[in-house]
Amino acid sequence: MATIAETSDDKFNSEVLESHIPVLVDFSAEWCAPCKQLKPIVQQIADEYDGKMRVVEINTDHNVQTTMQYGVMSIPTLILFKDGKAEERITGFQPKPKLLEKIKKHVS
Repeated sequence: MATIAETSDDKFNSEVLESHIPVLVDFSAEWCAPCKQLKPIVQQIADEYDGKMRVVEINTDHNVQTTMQYGVMSIPTLILFKDGKAEERITGFQPKPKLLEKIKKHVS
């Protein structure tokens, strides 16, 4: 089972932007019901793409700088970063097939 690490404003550059493989960032909060619904799907994706893509979570309540920098206005929001750039944004709860449709084209 792949681990979904928690990142922060301080570690975002080194853990996400400087990563040599794509990184899916889950912007969420503890109180967010749709975020909780999405979490098992994100875990499945992390398991399926282990070694090809990293998955990290960032708490929007505790990491306002990164949340604002990427214009996250609604949670859950998933942003796929590749080579230091935000390549794909998915906002709101989406079923797994929809998520994979957007992710697959960026992950080899």
